[in-house]
Amino acid sequence: MLDTNKKIYLAGHRGMVGSALLGQLKATGHNNVVVRTHAELDLTDQGAVRTFMQQEKPDYVILAAAKVGGIHANNEYPAEFIYQNLMMEANVIHQAWAAGCASLLFLGSSCIYPKLAAQPMAENSLLTGTLEATNEPYAIAKIAGIKLCESYNRQYGTDYRSVMPTNLYGENDNFHLENSHVIPAMIRKFHEAKIANAATVTLWGTGKAMREFLHVDDMAAACLHVMNLDKQHYQANTEPMLSHLNVGTGEDVTIRELAETIQQVVGFKGEIVWDSTKPDGTPRKLMDVSKLKSLGWQPNTALAEGLAGTYSWFIQHQGEFKAQ
Repeated sequence: MLDTNKKIYLAGHRGMVGSALLGQLKATGHNNVVVRTHAELDLTDQGAVRTFMQQEKPDYVILAAAKVGGIHANNEYPAEFIYQNLMMEANVIHQAWAAGCASLLFLGSSCIYPKLAAQPMAENSLLTGTLEATNEPYAIAKIAGIKLCESYNRQYGTDYRSVMPTNLYGENDNFHLENSHVIPAMIRKFHEAKIANAATVTLWGTGKAMREFLHVDDMAAACLHVMNLDKQHYQANTEPMLSHLNVGTGEDVTIRELAETIQQVVGFKGEIVWDSTKPDGTPRKLMDVSKLKSLGWQPNTALAEGLAGTYSWFIQHQGEFKAQ
């Protein structure tokens, strides 16, 4: 259980998930939350992380920091994705243990599962098949993060837990046209097409791929729910070498349906053109969230409602994305 009087180090507090977590921690009475910007602490720098952990001695660590991006970014920068994520995880997890921190939460990704995993994807499908090629380096790094947590638990008796979210979206997302995930990229494309009175918007793929989407506020709530679970309760629902939990809605939509919903939310009146020469990525990615549901958590934000809120946030902050 999280003690509101104890110190929490939240890594990645400026990211989409991290900022939602910071808001919910403060709202639930956690006033001793330590954060650092990338300029203040480079998590790929082992010495800097060691010094920070030894000075701060946090009681809990939430590792929400990561280098993330969509299909284009993963294809263009595979070395950066695997190196930076591996280094951040190894440094934070090891130095947390070295500083005496017994409780840690690691945030992963649904891309850890095989490209052709049975749907919905259960936790036990990890390492049962070939990964999706477009984001394999990132997926390998996230799998390593899970195994780091499990290995420290097995060897040192720590309570390091891992949660694997489905595709996330919401406020504070990255709206870069090329390096962002599908929802913010579509929101920006449709918005700019609406402003320009464009006749069409061209989107990647065929629109047939299916995806599940979870609002970032629901993800933050799930993280705190998992951290607040009694250790015996958590361990009773996981295994020493299969200890992660899926986080999602358990429902998916086609990319075409998603695009049409965003088109409606934004108010774009033109037509959608699908560029089938571009990759769809994994055919389907639906999470089996029965374990987390049995542990008392479920999401609260419907997709259309979440998309409307995300678009409103984009409108308020679009000046920040003009140069991107």
